[in-house]
Amino acid sequence: MGALLDRVPVIPLIVVAFMLGVAPLTPEPHLVEKIRWLIAGFPFKPIDWLDLLMHGVPVLFLLVKLLRMAAVKAA
Repeated sequence: MGALLDRVPVIPLIVVAFMLGVAPLTPEPHLVEKIRWLIAGFPFKPIDWLDLLMHGVPVLFLLVKLLRMAAVKAA
């Protein structure tokens, strides 16, 4: 998985993570809404889990890629 992530260019990953991380802008981003629901203990339906994955995975990939890039520079 790390080798695949290393081959992904960082700029397109930033764009995708930003676009899906803040979509839709109104009334609030789905990622923020779903995280708020998890913290509040709101019961999740399968579509909510899918929505959380769709909006959250690109952001997680970006964070992991940036951490790997920082580790390589530090070494």
